Amino acid sequence: MKTTNIRIPKDRIGVVIGDKGSTKKRIEKRTGCTMDIDSNTGEIEVDTSKIEDPLIELKVLDVIKAIGRGFSPVKALKILNDDYYFEIIDIKSYVGRSSKAVKRMKGRVIGREGRTRQLIEELSESFIAVYGHTVCIIGPPTEMAVARKAVQMILEGSEHGAVYSYLESKRPEIKRDKLGFF
Repeated sequence: MKTTNIRIPKDRIGVVIGDKGSTKKRIEKRTGCTMDIDSNTGEIEVDTSKIEDPLIELKVLDVIKAIGRGFSPVKALKILNDDYYFEIIDIKSYVGRSSKAVKRMKGRVIGREGRTRQLIEELSESFIAVYGHTVCIIGPPTEMAVARKAVQMILEGSEHGAVYSYLESKRPEIKRDKLGFF
């Protein structure tokens, strides 16, 4: 029996469970895993012993982590597709443990009225979630690399204009990649 324990924030447990258990059931049905969720602690025990594909075994854990880091179940379930991946960037690794600095950087990534996050998502064709002290990305490899670089530029102190210019410069590369040209 292969089981893994994952702890997610308690305020995200309800999202993993879903209305009348709908999200939990959808994850279990699509992957073949079973989940035992303790809503008091945020602990989720994931049994992957019936999953034959080792990649799905890893991806189901990423789906749960993604929901725990602020993504909707619909976006998180995209990770189960072969061409989508999940990454967590820890803001603390850029600014240290200061909660004030983390909050400031979260604000820079999100932008006024969420505009910076929205632009990164639109121009990189990936999904971004900012939760706690992390910025998370879901997307195909090329798009994800562009989004990661944009987020890193912001966390390293680049001006927003420079980040937007970088994103615009990468649009043709993303389009070529989607069309299968190299």
